Amino acid sequence: MQHIPYNTPEKLKEFSNNRRQDFTLLFKRLKAKKPKNLDDVFHELHDEAFDQFDCLTCANCCSTISPAITDKDVERLAKRVRMKAVDFIRQYLFKDEDNDYVFKQTPCPFLMPDNYCMVYEDRPKACREYPHTDRKRMYQILNLTHKNCEVCPVVFCITEEMVKKF
Repeated sequence: MQHIPYNTPEKLKEFSNNRRQDFTLLFKRLKAKKPKNLDDVFHELHDEAFDQFDCLTCANCCSTISPAITDKDVERLAKRVRMKAVDFIRQYLFKDEDNDYVFKQTPCPFLMPDNYCMVYEDRPKACREYPHTDRKRMYQILNLTHKNCEVCPVVFCITEEMVKKF
């Protein structure tokens, strides 16, 4: 797997925009064909990419997008910061157009200057699972994966490799 020269979120967006046509065609093909080995290929590339990439050098996901926050996440995070759930919601969250709780601000209020997470052990489920490239039934989230090419260098690299394989 080739390493992308990731410097900034803007640079990743530029790379992604340059590959938009190829990536769009790939995801259309994958949706149409639903290859039986899709999960296996994604998981193999996921492992390979994360062997090479340290998320602490980036934190673009934490800086630019907000995870959907579940009720369990609210309870866990509120306890972590020693607040009542209702106060945590009032201070940190709002409901988006999908009626999901999300953080009021980006970057994430718990992202520290060194890109570490202040609440890492208790972080939201969506953060734990990001960038979702090691889950089962990848065909169900191909649109999200396509969008994440602009956010996560690992997803970009995985998608580059997927273009070669499919």
